Amino acid sequence: MIGYLKGTIASIQKTNNRVTLTLEVNQIGYDLQVVPRLLQSLPSEGEEAQIFTHLNVREDQVTLFGFGSAAERDLFRQLISVSGIGPQLGVALLDTLGLQDLVQAIVSGNTRLLSRTPGVGAKTAERIALELKTKLAEWRQQSGIVVTPGAGPAANILEDVEMTLLALGYTDQEITQALQAVGQNTALSKSGDTEAWIRQAIAWLSQ
Repeated sequence: MIGYLKGTIASIQKTNNRVTLTLEVNQIGYDLQVVPRLLQSLPSEGEEAQIFTHLNVREDQVTLFGFGSAAERDLFRQLISVSGIGPQLGVALLDTLGLQDLVQAIVSGNTRLLSRTPGVGAKTAERIALELKTKLAEWRQQSGIVVTPGAGPAANILEDVEMTLLALGYTDQEITQALQAVGQNTALSKSGDTEAWIRQAIAWLSQ
């Protein structure tokens, strides 16, 4: 219904982990619930911004959600199409992982990474990956989002590799980057050897 709004940032309010942005467009103030990480890239109050929107209508409430890009808004719509994923959980997933890492996690079936989001348990993460994996693999190409779904360990050893690297003190982001990088090695990408993946990842991280 409303694709995007372009106007002046009137105010930004934070309550109960929710961020509400009031955008003035043609002397009308629109209240939008935005992904908290959007604040990192927003201009200051009084300056102009373009916010992509999704109108969520429930029997007792109408909420306008705001996003920094059309791709982020479209991913949000994909997320809330999954059974059991409401708009607040969709916002939380985008806020916790960001657009690129969230798409990567879903396409590669990385349920452990998805489960880092508050409110997302193992079963919910599995459902998200199962229902959206194929859709997002096609959608990411149309949207120009670059991810490398085949450049990591097979699902049956992925958790062991990640848990070992986490125990060694590496962050989720470092681990994801390392596995994508060393997974470009053709021989390793076909390997189910957990130890080989760990050795190569540590070598890459130590460079």
